[in-house]
Amino acid sequence: MLPTPDEIAQIIQRYGSLYEMIEWKTSPDDPILLTHYTSVQVVEQILRNDEIWFANPLYMNDLEELRLGLLIGNQVFPEFAERVGGTTDRATLLINAYNHYFAHLTTEAALDTYIFCLSEHPVGNTDGRLSMWREYGSKGNGAALVINTQKLHYLSHSPLLLAKVSYKSGVEREQALRSGLDSWAKITQAANLPNDHLYLAALEAFGFVKSLALVTKHNGFDEEREWRAVYVPERDPLGYLKPCLDYFVGPRGVEPKLKYKFGTTYDPESTKSGPPLTTGTLVDILELVLLGPSVSSPLAKASFIRMLERNGKSAFRDRVFSSTIPLRPAL
Repeated sequence: MLPTPDEIAQIIQRYGSLYEMIEWKTSPDDPILLTHYTSVQVVEQILRNDEIWFANPLYMNDLEELRLGLLIGNQVFPEFAERVGGTTDRATLLINAYNHYFAHLTTEAALDTYIFCLSEHPVGNTDGRLSMWREYGSKGNGAALVINTQKLHYLSHSPLLLAKVSYKSGVEREQALRSGLDSWAKITQAANLPNDHLYLAALEAFGFVKSLALVTKHNGFDEEREWRAVYVPERDPLGYLKPCLDYFVGPRGVEPKLKYKFGTTYDPESTKSGPPLTTGTLVDILELVLLGPSVSSPLAKASFIRMLERNGKSAFRDRVFSSTIPLRPAL
């Protein structure tokens, strides 16, 4: 007999501790500043429209990082499934269910998994980080938005999660996966689930592997001090952010995007019984706007402020700073 909704909730709740090895930011306590480095054109669009675009990880430079984490999970999961299954049949049920969720990710769920990348920012710093300007801020010709996390809306029913990226070698990544799956195995053994409930255990194992893959990078990138806002479609069964699922036509063709608008209230799409999802306003959370070191002349700053005024964003003019890092403009 398939589990009831209450039974499903109770089973899933058992696995909450799996995510403790990922550093999530889920409250305004211990506020930090996070910066998004990009082009001046993108910053203009964000400020003009009060909207940020989450990218699909399969279209990003981190594709290999995501693939590596998922492939390691595929390789080691059968070992843990056999440990907790007790019988060959039960182990097979777990492995088949896990493989089903992996196939679903590669064909459907991956389309609507999105991330927005940020870098931890020192308090009082108005220059930004040189390596980030070079790699993500248009070689120093871009701009950056500094977000105050204390002013974000932290809602338990939100499908958006804010996680700190962990930097690990290949060996360390496998160790982290094995550690998490070891905890999964102990939880599953203690639950003693009937056969027709085992798919939920496999779902939680795959959810952990995917989450860890999304927030783990090679330790050579550790100077980026990255955090990621992650849209998890499995956390959005009521469809709060379904209206935000969109696309962008660019140099690589049509790409999926999640366009998240500030100052908006999102109601459940499938039912009106859930609580609304409020986003707050960009003017509340934006701490600073930084101009890259290659476009930091007084004229460039004055022009940027004029752009703000023409777009009805005069409230941001006193938050604009020019980076003083002595970086030669790229020709």
